[in-house]
Amino acid sequence: MDASDSPAADAPDAAGPADRSPGPATSPATGPADGPARDHDRDRDPDGMLAEQLLRLTRRLHRIQSRQLEPIGITPAQFRLLRTVASYDAAPRMADLAQRLDVVPRAVTTLVDALEASGRVRRAPDPDSRRVVRIQITDEGRATLRSLRNARRAAAEEILAPLTAEQREVLGGLLSALVDGMPERHC
Repeated sequence: MDASDSPAADAPDAAGPADRSPGPATSPATGPADGPARDHDRDRDPDGMLAEQLLRLTRRLHRIQSRQLEPIGITPAQFRLLRTVASYDAAPRMADLAQRLDVVPRAVTTLVDALEASGRVRRAPDPDSRRVVRIQITDEGRATLRSLRNARRAAAEEILAPLTAEQREVLGGLLSALVDGMPERHC
């Protein structure tokens, strides 16, 4: 399970309200974000500051997406599982999903239970093995996935609104370089 799928990701982060407003951030330890103390911290640990900015941005995106998913009645973790099930050519096993999502099998069971209760997926027996259960996306699940993709785009648009088209292109290139430089994950 990644950080955005954990219950802790729903909790307010340490940055608090400063993370939600466009104004300068403040911290009891450093003062205004653009002040000398903050510049000093950046000089000492620019990678640490960048990592903190990325974490804050991820948390903000998660909060916005959660707010937009709430009316659909699905959590970001359920969305991720539904998206993963839909990415397979044939219905995956629970173990396949756990491996691809990099979570323990019990976490997949809980998510599948909720999605099955809402009619978005169904468990089906494997034709080759009575002990194996496959997870199939339903028509309701496909319709939900379309709605969720629109919610995700809206969340991204809200985050990216301050950027020009050129800045978005540069950011996309930088993020691609970071993602391409990481070990592959299948979600």
